[in-house]
Formats: sequence, C-alpha cells, structure tokens
Amino acid sequence: MQEKMPVLKEPIRRRGGGKKLLAVLLLLFIVILSVLFFNSSISKISEVTVEGERFNAPAAILEAAGVKVGDAFFGTREGTIANRVKGLSSVKDAVVTKSFPGSVRISVTEYPAVAYELSAKGELTAILSNGTSIPAGSDNVVDKPVLTGWKADDPIKGKLGLALAQIPAEQLTDLSEIVPLPSKAYPDRIKIYTRSRFEVITAVSLLQDKIGTLNAVVESQNPGVVTMLLADSYVSFDPETPENEHSDQKETTQ
Repeated sequence: MQEKMPVLKEPIRRRGGGKKLLAVLLLLFIVILSVLFFNSSISKISEVTVEGERFNAPAAILEAAGVKVGDAFFGTREGTIANRVKGLSSVKDAVVTKSFPGSVRISVTEYPAVAYELSAKGELTAILSNGTSIPAGSDNVVDKPVLTGWKADDPIKGKLGLALAQIPAEQLTDLSEIVPLPSKAYPDRIKIYTRSRFEVITAVSLLQDKIGTLNAVVESQNPGVVTMLLADSYVSFDPETPENEHSDQKETTQ
C-alpha cells in the first residue's frame, strides 16, 4: 500500500515585528515634530498686552508677571502668572488669558484710590483702599482728599486709607485736605478742610461713624469749625449768623 504523506502545515506568520516597527517610526515622527515645533516661532510668545492698569506702569506689571516676548508659550501656566502679578501690593486681582498662537493678555484690577498725598517736592502719591501708597502720575484728584503734613512712616496714614475706603465715594467728594493733628487723648486725631469751607477736627478711628454727622452739618449750617470727638460741636466762622445769636457753640454729647 502506498504510504500517505503527512500534510505539512504552513508556518504562521507573526506580524508583531511589523507593529513594533510601525510604533517606533510613529514615535520617532512625533519626537521630530515636537522638536521642530518647540524650536519654531509658533511656540513662542509673540505678544504680551496689559490692560486695566491705572497706577502701575505696564513694564512693572510685565516684570512681576515674569513673561516676555520670545518665551515659551506653554512654559508657564496662566494661574502662575496671575499669582505673580497679584503679588504687587496695589493689585487686587489679575486674570491672564492665553490665545494660541503666541498671544498673552494680562488684565489687572487695582485697589481704588481713596486719597492723595502731596510731598514737599510736589510729587503726588495715591493712597489706595488697602492702605498702600503708590505714585499717582497724572491721575485726577478732583474728587478725593489730599493728605499733607504726614510723615512717610506714619502708621496712622495707612489706617486713614482703610477708614476712607469704608466711606461711600459720594461722601468723600467734599473733603479737600486732611492733616495730622495728634493729641494725648487722640493720637490719631486729624483736621479736615472741606471744599465747602468747613474745618473739621475728628479722629481716624471715629471718621466712619462721624461722616454722616458732618454731612448733616455741612448741608444745614454756614461754614465753620466742626469738632467730632467724644462730643460733637459746631462754631460758625460768622458769629452774627442766626444760629449763633444766643450761643456760639452747639454740642451734642454722644
């Protein structure tokens, strides 16, 4: 009988080697593209804009932000840049927006000015609502009081800025000038000159509570001296006014 020849099975072709080669080539292609991208101008910051600043120079904000044209666009996160800018004592908030390719926008919100200070050299400084002092530049001072006669390191000046920040802006428009007038009883005593020609003696610690009384006197009386400390008093500059025919002083004990 004729012997049957065994059927030889064809060897199974393994495709694993081809897949590995393809994966290596793909990875190499991605690496090459990444190198080309990060070395091209499209991956760099091409424009940095600053908006919302009033007292800080854009250059100072950019320096605090730590970013400039030519830096890697993806090198620093937006939140990190914003936190750097908020490190400036005059900046209340900052928002950083990146727009690909290459554009970075820094929007800042500064603390508002509540008063201004005029130095002996005629330089104008803004007193912000958080007590910070910063050069005012050409800012408009028509609607805010001006501080004169204060020492640079006087802690009461910072407290005055915080006190003024608690008062509505419309109640500050009549305050023209504020000078220090300390006493043993009131180390934070001040003298205020108003645009309506009143002279007011009070204390920084009492200012927020007394401003309503001052506005009532200004609206109802002729110009004079108003004292608002433990007791409130008013003396007209004109002793012949009807309000002072029988007494040249009115007091209300609080």
